[in-house]
Amino acid sequence: MSEVIIPPPSSVSPINPQSVPGAMAAPPVTVHMATASPGSLPAGPAGGGDGPGGGHVTAIRRLLRRLRGVMAGSGSAQERLDRIVRVVAAEMVAEVCSAYVMRAGEVLELFATKGLRPEAVHRTRLRVGEGLVGVIAATGRPLALADAQTHPDFAYRPETGEEIYHSLMGVPILRGGRVLGVLVVQNRTPRHYTEDEIEVAQTIGMIVAELVASGELVNPLEMAQSRGGVSVSIRLDGIKLNGGLAVGPAVLHEPKVVIRQVVAEDVEAEQTRLRDAVEAMQYAIDRLVDASRKLGPGEHRDIIEAYRMFAADRGWLGRITEAVRSGLTAEAAVQKVRDETRSRMLQISDPYLRERLYDLEDLANRLQQYLTGQAPGLDETDAPQDFILVAHSMGPAELLDYADRRLRGLILEEGSPTAHVSIVARAFDIPVVGRVPDATRKIETGDIVIVDGEHGAVLIRPRADVQHSIQTAIEARSRRRAYYDTLRDSPAITSDGVPIRLLLNAGLLIDLSQLRLTGAEGVGLFRTEIPLLTRNAYPDVADQTEFYRRAYEQAEGRPIVFRTLDIGGDKVLPYLANSPEENPAMGWRAIRIGLDRPAMLRQQLRALLRAAGGHELLIKFPMIAEIAEFEAARRLVDMEVTRLAAEGHAAPCSIKLGVMLEVPSLLWQLPALLQRVDFMSIGTNDLAQFLYACDRGNPRLADRYDLLSAPMIALFREVIAQCATAGKPLSMCGEMAGSPLDAMVLIGLGFRTLSLSATSLGPVKAMLRSLDAGHMADYLSEIGTRPDHSLRAWVHAYARDHGVNV
Repeated sequence: MSEVIIPPPSSVSPINPQSVPGAMAAPPVTVHMATASPGSLPAGPAGGGDGPGGGHVTAIRRLLRRLRGVMAGSGSAQERLDRIVRVVAAEMVAEVCSAYVMRAGEVLELFATKGLRPEAVHRTRLRVGEGLVGVIAATGRPLALADAQTHPDFAYRPETGEEIYHSLMGVPILRGGRVLGVLVVQNRTPRHYTEDEIEVAQTIGMIVAELVASGELVNPLEMAQSRGGVSVSIRLDGIKLNGGLAVGPAVLHEPKVVIRQVVAEDVEAEQTRLRDAVEAMQYAIDRLVDASRKLGPGEHRDIIEAYRMFAADRGWLGRITEAVRSGLTAEAAVQKVRDETRSRMLQISDPYLRERLYDLEDLANRLQQYLTGQAPGLDETDAPQDFILVAHSMGPAELLDYADRRLRGLILEEGSPTAHVSIVARAFDIPVVGRVPDATRKIETGDIVIVDGEHGAVLIRPRADVQHSIQTAIEARSRRRAYYDTLRDSPAITSDGVPIRLLLNAGLLIDLSQLRLTGAEGVGLFRTEIPLLTRNAYPDVADQTEFYRRAYEQAEGRPIVFRTLDIGGDKVLPYLANSPEENPAMGWRAIRIGLDRPAMLRQQLRALLRAAGGHELLIKFPMIAEIAEFEAARRLVDMEVTRLAAEGHAAPCSIKLGVMLEVPSLLWQLPALLQRVDFMSIGTNDLAQFLYACDRGNPRLADRYDLLSAPMIALFREVIAQCATAGKPLSMCGEMAGSPLDAMVLIGLGFRTLSLSATSLGPVKAMLRSLDAGHMADYLSEIGTRPDHSLRAWVHAYARDHGVNV
């Protein structure tokens, strides 16, 4: 089954209203005359001043002032709604004003009325599409009728006593493109409601919508189940923090606590409250740490352990205690220290420290919640079956609060792939989209939301058919994953008997747990810079050694190819001084930094050599542009090997050095280079952008050039031939290897080792087991010289005609 991808916006995020059933594309349905009816609001254009229409504007302003007073007044939400319908009835000179609110199951319930029988309140119910009120909700459009009872959709409810009222005007109560209810006015005599009166009623509906959306009248999660009426779908774009696909009602993560008292009445009592809350918080964090152990070893465990240490930090707790001694309540003291720390940290450009601000916010929120008697996370009674969490930012422990509550996806306004919350989400296999602008403002609690982690996209309030498609895709994805699991122990051999070596791309210790789960033969690319992006200082040799030793332990004897630091460009270490570059992808990065800062590279090589005692050590250098750079890097390795022996450390059983072919200049040095290296890998991401002079980060050029084009295929053929002549192993570790269709071409060309992400390994193995590699090679020879922009269509046709599982 083909993958479902959320369609991109044409120019703006909201989907075309004409594509949404019931969208407000048509004008209001009205029955009116040119002149105002007796008792209506003064007619005239909606202008200002004392000229024509001034009386109308004055009346509107008076009405809105009264309504603002009601909204700001005391009393429950129900009491305020009761006052609103009385004010509207009086100001619009109507015998009846009623408010219907959407309940679960697409049911509109009479919540307040002035004029109908009081006993009908909370008893009268209409389904969406039933009666005139239901029609207004279903279409999301106003309706004005001088004689409502003659309309074919009129539905009589005897308990309301509305048979004496003939004219009716109703408007949907809309918020964020969603119908929350219907506001209706009625009159005994036939009344021709004017355009101005309809406009006023719509304005009143916006005010009432805020009251309904507050959640005080109806539980927001209950309202989410009613999808009746207009529902404007909106697409928001962000970045992929963790792949996957999920759909469910949104729950807004709103951890902030309202501080009702700032000055302490009893300082000693506040200190006691603070101590008790800290103890309760630390106990709860201990339980979260214990719960995280079931996920196995990895960075997520280190993150939670570090979080626990931060929660017990004497400096942080000491500043809060001092603030309490100064006369603040415990809650206010936490807020004071939080604000001061946040103010300092926001002035820091260091990305790592800015990311740690989320951990601080998490702790401060958590402590304030314990002080006010609130349990962090979602109340069990409010938790829907499956939900999508929406937050501005989150700390790792906050995510753990939700992780065992059927959390299906996460949307963040901030975040990065190396943020602590992203790493923990990866451990739980939760799809995450980050850097989604205004997500907490545009998504309301209860909105149905689709999270497309693979493409970094979010769809709010999708149409029913889109929901169905996404749900079908999720189910198909689950079936495919179950099928791929059955292939885990099956050999990666093509249908004509050609063995293919499938390796894993990794960057964190948690990624290594996928070796056993996927059946990968080893790690073809370990991105050593990824763990460093989450630290606030360059780790010393001992720390690096321990990290690499743990990697070997988790690999359980499988080979690991370590790529030395590929920093610079879009991967900037916060503790390494750097200056802005006009073209960072071609700037000071990767091996160039390593050779210019040999102490940094030597420390990494020293750690790798120590950790690899008794193991095979495989190292490859990124962004090599000339043989001299490889020779310089090898000299540093030789120096560290000599040092290793002098210090008496156990040596690796063998050391092999290779390069990443990413810079096209190496293509004219291959014969000489292959005499010096032990193996070679191709990284298609950088190679393609350098070959085509095409910035891969430029959205205008994203689809301009295809990897399955004649130039790229010719390049691959040449490299494969020269490596075969030199007898040197060649692997593909770029993103291209993770696409079944692209991998099919790579195998046909002669690649026998592919390194790819864990999620891609199953689909690629399923593909190659259905592929005749020899027949594919012949086909590529036939089409490989075509002048087409891309050969993708030809390859896809081959897969379809020959039953290749792509």
